[in-house]
Parts: sequence; C-alpha cells; structure tokens
Amino acid sequence: MSVLDFMNRHRAEFDTIRHDFHTNPELGLEEHRTAGIVAAMLESWGIEVHRNVGRTGVVGVLRSGNGSASIGLRADMDALPMQEENQTLPYRSATPGLMHACGHDGHTTILLAAARYLAETRNFDGTVNLIFQPGEEGVGGALAMLDDGLLERFPCDALFGLHNLPGVPLGTFAMRSGPAMAGGAFFDITIKGKGAHGARPEDSIDPVLVAGHLITALQSIVARNIPSSDVAVLSITKMTGGDAFNVIPDTATLSGTVRAFDTTVMNRIRTLMERTITNLAEAFGAQASLDYRLIFAPTVNDPRHTETCANVAAELVGEDNVNRNFAPSMGSEDFSFMLERTPGAYIKVGGGPGAALHNPHYNFNDETTPYGAAFFARLVETSLPRMDDA
Repeated sequence: MSVLDFMNRHRAEFDTIRHDFHTNPELGLEEHRTAGIVAAMLESWGIEVHRNVGRTGVVGVLRSGNGSASIGLRADMDALPMQEENQTLPYRSATPGLMHACGHDGHTTILLAAARYLAETRNFDGTVNLIFQPGEEGVGGALAMLDDGLLERFPCDALFGLHNLPGVPLGTFAMRSGPAMAGGAFFDITIKGKGAHGARPEDSIDPVLVAGHLITALQSIVARNIPSSDVAVLSITKMTGGDAFNVIPDTATLSGTVRAFDTTVMNRIRTLMERTITNLAEAFGAQASLDYRLIFAPTVNDPRHTETCANVAAELVGEDNVNRNFAPSMGSEDFSFMLERTPGAYIKVGGGPGAALHNPHYNFNDETTPYGAAFFARLVETSLPRMDDA
C-alpha cells in the first residue's frame, strides 16, 4: 500500500480530527486544548512527546534504526481573531470572534496524519522531530520555541514546513528556492503636538496635519530610495487622532507594515523612516517617534532541500503537477526564523477552489490532507533512507 493510499484509507478519521480543531479554535500561545489533543495522539502512537515548548508548543520525537541524521517537520496550530461566516458549516467555530481562517487546523492534521503513518511503518533510519508550533499569526510563536531551545533540544539537519493554497488545484505542489516569502514588520508612529480649539489652529501644533504629510512622505521611501530590483512595500493601514469635531488633539498615530525579501532592505527602510519621521515632525514644531517591530524574517529556501521537496512531490503527483519556480509572495511566515537557524524549505500544497486565506468564508479543504501528509511522510523516507533501501 502506497503512502497516499494509507492517507486516503484513514481520511475519515483525519477529517474528524480537523473538524474538531476547526470547531474549537484557539489564539496564538493559548492553544492549550489543541496542544493537549496533539500530545495525546502522538503518545497513543508510541511517539515520545515534549509539551510546553515555547509555552504551548508540542514536539514529538520518533526514532527508527541507528542513523544519526535528523529531520524536522513543522505545523502551526493557532487561529485568527475573526468572526466565521460559514453559517451552514456543521463544524463551524463555536467561539465567537475566533476562527481557523488560514488552515492551521488542516496543517496540524496533516502533520498528525504523517506522524501516524511514520510511527506505524518506521520506514526510515534516523530521527524525525514533529514540531507543532503555537502562535504563527504575528505573536512570535516560532521565536518562543527557538528561545526555549527548540533546535538545541531537538537538533535537525533540515527543517520543512508547508501551507495550503486556495485557488491552486488539488494534487499540485508549488515551491521555489531562495526568497519565497517576504519578511514583515509592523510599526506605530506616535506624533506629539499641541492641542487647541479647532477654530484657533494658530494656537496649536497640529499632529493630524503632521500625520497627513507623513503619509505622503513615507510613500517616497520605497519609490525613491529602494532599487526596483529589490521588491519592497510600505503601507500605512491605520490613522487615529482626536475625538471631537472642534478640537485639534495633542497626539495622532499612524500604523502599518513593511514587507521585503531581504533583511538588509528592511533595515534600510527602517533607517529612512526614522529620519523622515523625526525631521518632518520637527519642521512643524512637533515630535514623533517610531516603534518598528520585525514580526517575520524573509522566508528563504535552501536550494538543495527545495529540490528534494520538488522531487518528492513529483514522485507523488507527477512532474506536471509540480511548480518548481512558484512566484514569491509578499505575505509572511514566521517559520522563516527557524529557517534562519537551520536550512530547509517551505512549500505550498494546492487547496482547490474556495475562499481566500484570512477570509471569514474560508474553510480548509479536507481533500488536501492526504497530499500534504503523504508529502511529509515520503520526505522523511527519502531524506532518511534505511540502509537496505539506499
């Protein structure tokens, strides 16, 4: 029986697991219920389990043979603070204002399915570290696990992760070597002026006026300072200031995000933002400060490991269903911090038709699970071959 046959044979069981996760979503670093279920399932399959790695993370360690090589497979577990609008879905979120709108319920199920197969077959020689990560959605889950000694306690020669991709046909895989997803920073700009009556603006130092000029000036940073060959984005996404129609406030704030495929470019943008913000505010007699937070590093795939992923995917679904040079995404992924420490690759698996990620109508396609799980399983068997299979 092939690995894909195994996954399809147990498909109903895996769907039940995924639906339960979907009904009971948990925010990042609060995935206590999810982590408990994951740990219990791994233990039931004879896998060594380590809890509370990076607060709510779980790591399963599975060994076979005498090989010293190791591989890490990672899945994310957290949901998003969104209200689900799939009203007719029988397993829709039971928690108001919270839903699995990015498919992490599916990713967790995929890794559990791969773990079950690997525990039953043990058709590999070495160690597999099954990394169930909390808090991927911008709350520092990867860094929490790394700070808790993830790679020192569970060393890996290579690390791999995947993400479902709605709109891409089922049974297909996509990847690219080098920069695959952008790094991402969030920022807040606080402008301090002097409040006054709206009828007497001459008595004020208007922070709202400063904010308006900053919105325009900040857009010139990428357009006039970053080479066109270095793709980057700076977006102002929020502006606040004042509470009344006739009062000029003391303060105003701007918030937004920066994205780029190179950390050097992101650092350059930060430096230019600081200069622009400080000098422009001073020109108006105001003061302004920047709180710039790197939330995601650029996701950079190792060429050799990316090729291995592509070859495994081609073995499963045929070369025609594998895109080896998928366009890089301006979206971000905190698995990037793990890839900064250990080489590996992050790939996409086709999710078929459906709503986009982070959409209140999104629902992970259960038909994706066998493909993702089979990929992870064959990746282990290929990367850690038994001596009699080599």
